[in-house]
Amino acid sequence: MIRTLINRIPAPILFIISGLTQYSGAALAVILFTVMTPTTVAWWRVSIAAVILLLWRRPWTIPISRRDIAWSALFGIFMTGMNIVFYEAVSRIDLGVAVSLEFLGPVLVAVTTNRTFSARLAAGFAFIGVALISGLGLDTSQPRIGQGILLAILAGLLWGAYMVLGQRIASRRSGLTSLAIGSTAGAIVFSPLAFHDAGLAFATIPIIVTVIGVSVLSTVLPYSIDQIAFARLDASTFALLNSLLPATSLIIGAIALHQLPSIPSVIGLILISIAVWLASFRTKPRPSRAAQA
Repeated sequence: MIRTLINRIPAPILFIISGLTQYSGAALAVILFTVMTPTTVAWWRVSIAAVILLLWRRPWTIPISRRDIAWSALFGIFMTGMNIVFYEAVSRIDLGVAVSLEFLGPVLVAVTTNRTFSARLAAGFAFIGVALISGLGLDTSQPRIGQGILLAILAGLLWGAYMVLGQRIASRRSGLTSLAIGSTAGAIVFSPLAFHDAGLAFATIPIIVTVIGVSVLSTVLPYSIDQIAFARLDASTFALLNSLLPATSLIIGAIALHQLPSIPSVIGLILISIAVWLASFRTKPRPSRAAQA
């Protein structure tokens, strides 16, 4: 019943909900950067999500081929790497700017996987909007800002791989089950990077609650929504609808982190909204095994 209700929600609305939860979690994560490294915060985010998803989906009770497990694990490794790189970027540049630069990955996916005129036009609007939101006046002479820009772009490339793999996996079986397996694989692979200060997550009760909140808001909820969207949309449409995320990141950044958008950023949001409108013409549900899981 819940899945039927969710499937009736228009895809753009799903993406807005996903973005609001994801970047609310990111705003909480920024607070944790004063306690642990961004890499450790990202690792805890995925690790806690893996535990929650494993208890929820119980993949060991479902017959899964070794090939599907391998693809799910690869998906999770890309996802975890994307989260780590993105948090390192957010620790150096504003949240809205990092998300906008990261969106170059979805734009690339949209252009390469859908060669229709409308897709290219939508991608063009999104690309210009991202450029405006990113802030053309960034002082790249500062090492941390330069590093943040490069890290955000790298996160975008990993995001593109996440989309392509996620859509492929969701078309074969339950995307949520694959997400549980992938999160576990990602947490295991990247655990050596977090061991040196992972214990700080248990320093105080407020820190523990915040870490759990980051995991639920930034991974469990939005990535579960992603799996539902993967089953309904092709990779190019999914990528273009992700252009809603820079808008939500700017809203969260302004409210939670007092990072107010500039006039070029507002213009960029309008252009991205046009891109989303163009992409919405192709958001038609399509049957899949995942949609029935």
